[in-house]
Amino acid sequence: MNFQVTVLKILAAYPDGFAVMEDLKRDMAILATSGRDWADRTRRLAARVPDLDIWSQGLVERISGGWKITVKGRAVLEFMEARPAAPEPIPVPSVEQTVVASPTLVPPLRQPADRAKRRRERRERRREARERARANAS
Repeated sequence: MNFQVTVLKILAAYPDGFAVMEDLKRDMAILATSGRDWADRTRRLAARVPDLDIWSQGLVERISGGWKITVKGRAVLEFMEARPAAPEPIPVPSVEQTVVASPTLVPPLRQPADRAKRRRERRERRREARERARANAS
């Protein structure tokens, strides 16, 4: 599924929507090795059209050594990339509701000074460990 979304995205990026196989393979390799961001993005796009099949639905056609995205393919891609309609606003509880809903006290968050102290202690432990390792290596 992610493969098909990637093909649509690549072909849509070309000016006339046509790419020869060498260009398509190169672009696919670049995107496939670009990290989790691309994989997550194509997974989200594919979720918008769960039964996507670029060949049987006529979204891409094979033409003399390459592939070309069709008008229908561009429309499906636009649909996948469109932002979903704004969800209904979540009602904000009133102060009275909040106080009644949470009778237990929440402990305060640690202060940044505590975090800085822990960070210094951690650095000091690492420094001591490095010095011990150096001493043992000699």
